[in-house]
Amino acid sequence: MSRRRHTVVVVGDQLVAGHGDGRGLGWVGRVAARTYPSVPDSDFYALASADEDSSGLAARCMDEASRRFSDQTENRLVLGLGSADTESGISVARARLNVANILDSALTAEVQTFVVGPAPVRDGDRNRRLAEFNTGFADVAHRRGIAYVDTFTPLRSHPVWQRELASTRTATPAQEGYGLMAWLVLHRGWFDWFGVADALAED
Repeated sequence: MSRRRHTVVVVGDQLVAGHGDGRGLGWVGRVAARTYPSVPDSDFYALASADEDSSGLAARCMDEASRRFSDQTENRLVLGLGSADTESGISVARARLNVANILDSALTAEVQTFVVGPAPVRDGDRNRRLAEFNTGFADVAHRRGIAYVDTFTPLRSHPVWQRELASTRTATPAQEGYGLMAWLVLHRGWFDWFGVADALAED
């Protein structure tokens, strides 16, 4: 009996699209490249909308993702949460509810879900607010038994991350920054999520 294919839909902001990466891979492309050897029967779709807050994400996420899903595949959703809530005026409570609604819809649809939290920005005041959102998002995911990758805490003071944000006109990371994000995703439960052996044991 052949294995079912995995449809992996990644929904988020410009970091999901890999803006600023000269190689055009972003963290999603890097994660996909490391996933294929262990899960060759997987298809990745990156659905990005720049500077989108959690309300916008909630409005489109399951509708757009479901167009890629099929009854013949194992359907997986990755939320790449962004930092736009810190500027759009959304409260932490509202943002938590937005993410909770997405996750509950995915659970109802029997879609396996994985959450990548927001990455730090270069503005200190926004980062102080973003820390609260990050904590809230993590709690929402953990309450539902869903894996959550905290990229904010390890990258907030990381010299490479901060250097790349400071050196780009678009305030997005470049190749090394996206490599750091990919490393965090891959080493925080990614292969467990697929139910395969840890392909990064020697990293």
